[in-house]
Amino acid sequence: MATLRFAPMTEEQYDRYRQQAEVRYARNIAASGAMPLPEAQEKSRRDHETLLPDGLDSTDHHLWSAYDGDTEVGFLWLHVEPKSDGLHAFVFDIEVRQDVRRRGYGRAILETAEEWCRARDVVSVGLSVFGFNLAARSLYEQLGFETTSLQMRKHL
Repeated sequence: MATLRFAPMTEEQYDRYRQQAEVRYARNIAASGAMPLPEAQEKSRRDHETLLPDGLDSTDHHLWSAYDGDTEVGFLWLHVEPKSDGLHAFVFDIEVRQDVRRRGYGRAILETAEEWCRARDVVSVGLSVFGFNLAARSLYEQLGFETTSLQMRKHL
């Protein structure tokens, strides 16, 4: 695999991403059993508006397209904020194009993000993952992510 590189999303890429991300996030919330789809759709819309009020220009948010050579293979949304012990990053979203999955791009995107963070003295990187996403959970554990909280639900 060629070296992965990040480039800031263009406005066109961001517009496409935002529409798809809101739909995907709502479906995942509903699939997790946290709430029905109509409420999940509203939550998704509200969360994206709150977190990215200025789109690509939202403070401390970094939205990149990931490329293998000239081919766009995925994207990453990373937020960095100062806390009392230094800078902390949080991965709000990572996605690999459907047609190039299972080729190591998810790992490469996260490793590239980690290099970017280390170069800026970020002290930790966090993320959330839906419980049903076993492939992602496995990848994150392989990369050294540890569970910091766990939410459970029982359907009656």
